[in-house]
Amino acid sequence: QVQLVESGGGLVQAGDSLRLSCAASGRTFSIYAMGWFRQAPGKEREFVAGINWNRGSTGYADSVKGRFTISRDNAKNTLYLQMNNLKPEDTAVYYCAVRGMNSDGYNYWGQGTQVTVSS
Repeated sequence: QVQLVESGGGLVQAGDSLRLSCAASGRTFSIYAMGWFRQAPGKEREFVAGINWNRGSTGYADSVKGRFTISRDNAKNTLYLQMNNLKPEDTAVYYCAVRGMNSDGYNYWGQGTQVTVSS
């Protein structure tokens, strides 16, 4: 089991920045990749960014490329999402997730943190 706790959400204005954090605990040695997802009201959850835990290779949704940066601190077992130039359409609950070594997909999820961007 891996436990995840997100933090850093809040209410900001368009153009502002926020940094989300996700602290992982438990069987962290089994992490293959971590990612950020988001779900806006009335919409399905969507992938935002992902990172290979050991290699550090990253991937982003087109909607956030050039504005968001995913990173991790392996020593602290913490995942980050730096969000710059936020837009109202970035408003959503943001979730971090873990893909385990033997998993086909993300199988551990945090409780989510709300990000609201006003225009």
